[in-house]
Amino acid sequence: MSNLKEKLKGDLKDAMKSKDTVKRDTIRFLMSALKQVEVDERKELSDEDIIKIIQKSAKQREDSMTQYKNAGRDDLYQKELNELNILKSYLPAQLSDDELKKIVKNTIVKTGATSLKDIGKVMGAVIKECAGKADGKRINIIVKELLG
Repeated sequence: MSNLKEKLKGDLKDAMKSKDTVKRDTIRFLMSALKQVEVDERKELSDEDIIKIIQKSAKQREDSMTQYKNAGRDDLYQKELNELNILKSYLPAQLSDDELKKIVKNTIVKTGATSLKDIGKVMGAVIKECAGKADGKRINIIVKELLG
């Protein structure tokens, strides 16, 4: 079993003991999503697979937060924010903009990209290198900035 899955199980037990309902429910939801993927794909998930699922869940929370904020539902916004913070605690540390720009610049040199026509080449390589450490949207913005 992966280290991240073990950590999630341990944190779930701790949350249940301390009666932290938000953390308990968030981890239960996440464990359910992991189990669903394992059953559907008939495989044991690696830490990388689990990180992708956590990122997807975090993205869903961010989208919901935007909608709740626009609708004036501060109570639901706060609930999603609390869940998002819990999910982010299981993700690898995010790269700073400076670190990300350095990686993008190196990738542009390696791939020989010269214009926005080469964005796909650069994006693919950077996403592979920064797996789990930078959001695709952030990468895209920096690549466009440096190629444009």
